[in-house]
Amino acid sequence: MYGIGIRRVATAMVTASAATLLMTACQPGESPTGAGSSPSGAPVKPAASTSSSTSGSTSTSTPSTSATSGSPTHTAAPSTGAKACGLSDLKASMYQAAVRPDGTGTGAAIVEFTNVSGKACTVQGYPTVAGAGNGSPEKNRPLKVTTTGGASTVKIAAGGKAWTKLTFVQVQGEADGYCKSGATPASYPTLVVGVPGAGAHQVALTDGVIAECDDKVTVTALSAAKPS
Repeated sequence: MYGIGIRRVATAMVTASAATLLMTACQPGESPTGAGSSPSGAPVKPAASTSSSTSGSTSTSTPSTSATSGSPTHTAAPSTGAKACGLSDLKASMYQAAVRPDGTGTGAAIVEFTNVSGKACTVQGYPTVAGAGNGSPEKNRPLKVTTTGGASTVKIAAGGKAWTKLTFVQVQGEADGYCKSGATPASYPTLVVGVPGAGAHQVALTDGVIAECDDKVTVTALSAAKPS
């Protein structure tokens, strides 16, 4: 009995020593092999590697887009740092062009837009044109517009100007004249000229009235260069 008791005590001491060694080797935050691990005891995984440019930033390519303002379509222009002109930002006037087709009608006219806003603003594209009576811009007759030349953004400084040239199907002959097509010539005291994004402007010629055939007009893009 005495020998059995000694063996039991020795066995208990060996078991306790083994438990102590095991607890010492496996402290919280460590794995039995000494590799890093999470507080839960699970091995720590290295972070996924990411690629970057030498500047430390990444860029994502996106499909190119183009801006449209009715017809035709124009490619979006770089920002000029100025807002688009509004209706009240522009004052319109119109006079006969120096270079115009032969005939007895108006032939061609220059429409001049002056920036009266006090700040720079921009315009772009091709104006719309309609014939109208005095004081009746809403009772107008749209003309069929043919555009010519390329359109780009025009920055108009405060007090600056932009222009477009209108060329009409010319009236022929004397007095009231005639149209080659056989149509009756039309006469308009004023025109309603629409600027893309900047409203419709009613304007009269400084010297005469608009006389044209077939309700057609060729229009140049708004430009910072004064046409002749």
